[in-house]
Amino acid sequence: MAFSRLFSSSVFKEMAGKGRSPLFARLVRQSFTDAEQSQIQSVGDAFNYAFERLKAHANRDEYVYKAAITQRILLGRHSLRSACMLNEFRVGICKVDLAILNGTATAYEIKSERDGLGRLKRQLDAYQLVFPRRYVIAGENHIDGVLQSTDPDVGILMLSGRYQISTIREATERLDLVQPAAIFDALRIDEAIKILNYRNIEIPVVPNTRIRGELREIFAGFAAGEIYSTFVSVVKESRTLASLGDLVSDMPRSLHAAALTIRVKPAEHKNLLAAINSTFVDALGWA
Repeated sequence: MAFSRLFSSSVFKEMAGKGRSPLFARLVRQSFTDAEQSQIQSVGDAFNYAFERLKAHANRDEYVYKAAITQRILLGRHSLRSACMLNEFRVGICKVDLAILNGTATAYEIKSERDGLGRLKRQLDAYQLVFPRRYVIAGENHIDGVLQSTDPDVGILMLSGRYQISTIREATERLDLVQPAAIFDALRIDEAIKILNYRNIEIPVVPNTRIRGELREIFAGFAAGEIYSTFVSVVKESRTLASLGDLVSDMPRSLHAAALTIRVKPAEHKNLLAAINSTFVDALGWA
């Protein structure tokens, strides 16, 4: 669906790089009727209109769910200064759709109306090695299936047809399932070294080809309780989104999730905002 593709990284990065997006122009011509186009004043208005259409129950995709988590949980309960949100964070062979780190680390697996549940158990089993709190956020059509196929310690959130998040089951924190070696595998080398520095542990002096193996061995020797809080603190600091606060506040609400999950260079923020503030008529001529 063209409405969904408007919120893709391709459109967002094209706007940031060029101050315009020919792909955006093509997509709106495909998805907006002539009558709809005549009512839209700016590019930002077009995004808001498209998002309202995507929120319609039968059309919801992953971006709608990421936007709900961004607005209702990250920005609604926390802030960009107190919490960090990770997008598509790799754990083993799986990627967490979104994770939020504040005092703890919580993984959110999205199962939209378009998704199936076939991979859910494998995904949650992977996430538990790094995230002691796990939630599945799903549409109403999946709730019974998620309840039947998940352990009692997995939290379940429902995104209603009215775009409200309700808690079906709270997550239980399972720090006992976390494995420090899996935490290491999910980190950048600089983050792992910083964690060890905070613990006053000497960094091995070995060739670069051996450093990952040496560091992993050190992490594997920890108990989860010894390393977990330091892991949360270091990743919150190294992957903070606080610098994006001004950008988010200047963007339409429908693009807040995009601004926080699609990374563009700070030098490109001006281009991005100029594109979003362009008139819709001008945008239709982008090439």
